[in-house]
Amino acid sequence: MIVDRYPATEARTRASVLSMVYVVDDDEAMRDSLSGLLRSVGLDVEAYGTSGDFLAAARPSVPGCLILDVRLRGENGLEVQDAMARHQLHMPIVFITGYGDIPMTVRAMKAGAEDFLSKPFRDQDMLDAVGHALARDRERIQAEQSLASTRGCYESLTPREREVLGFVMAGLMNKQIASEMNVSEVTVKMHRGQVMKKMTARSVADLVRMAQTLGVQPPRKK
Repeated sequence: MIVDRYPATEARTRASVLSMVYVVDDDEAMRDSLSGLLRSVGLDVEAYGTSGDFLAAARPSVPGCLILDVRLRGENGLEVQDAMARHQLHMPIVFITGYGDIPMTVRAMKAGAEDFLSKPFRDQDMLDAVGHALARDRERIQAEQSLASTRGCYESLTPREREVLGFVMAGLMNKQIASEMNVSEVTVKMHRGQVMKKMTARSVADLVRMAQTLGVQPPRKK
C-alpha cells in the first residue's frame, strides 16, 4: 500500500483533527508536492497511490475533501467518483489532470465534483478549490447532524403526539383536531404543547418546517 500519513514528528492525534484532505495520485512526486502545499497552510493530509487504498482506509468523522487524479494507473478517476457515490461517500472531489477534455469535465461536474484543475495548476488555485470543498463538506455534515437531531426528536413523540402533529401540518385548529380525534380540546392542547417541546420548535411554522424536512405527511382528507 502506498500511503503518506501524518509525519512522524507531528504530535497531533486523530481526535484533534478538524478537517482532512485526501490525495489520490499514482505519481509520488505529485503526492509529495500536494501534501507539502496543503500542510504549509495548516491542513491535515493523507495521500494514497491508489483509490483502493483510500476507499479501504478508516477516515475520521470530520469535514474532508478528495484531490483525485483523473487518470490513475489501471483505473479512471471518474469511475472512482461513481464508486464513492455508490458507497454513499459524499466527500467533495477536486479533480486534477494533465489530459482533461470538455466532456470529461462536464461529466465530473455533473456528478458533483467541486472543481477540475488541469496540470500544471497554480498553488493558490488548488488552495482555493480545497477551501471551498472543505466549506461545502462542513455545511453538509452540519445539515446531516441537524437532520439526525430532528429525527431523534420526532421519534420521541408518542403515537398520539404524531397524530396531532399531522393535523397541525394540515392546518387544523385545536377545536378541529379535537373533533377529528374525538378527544377534548384540552387534551389536544396538552399533546400539542408536548409536540412543540419535544421537537424544540420555536413556532408552528418552525414545527411544520421540521416535519416537512423529515418527510412527515399530513393525514389524507376522508
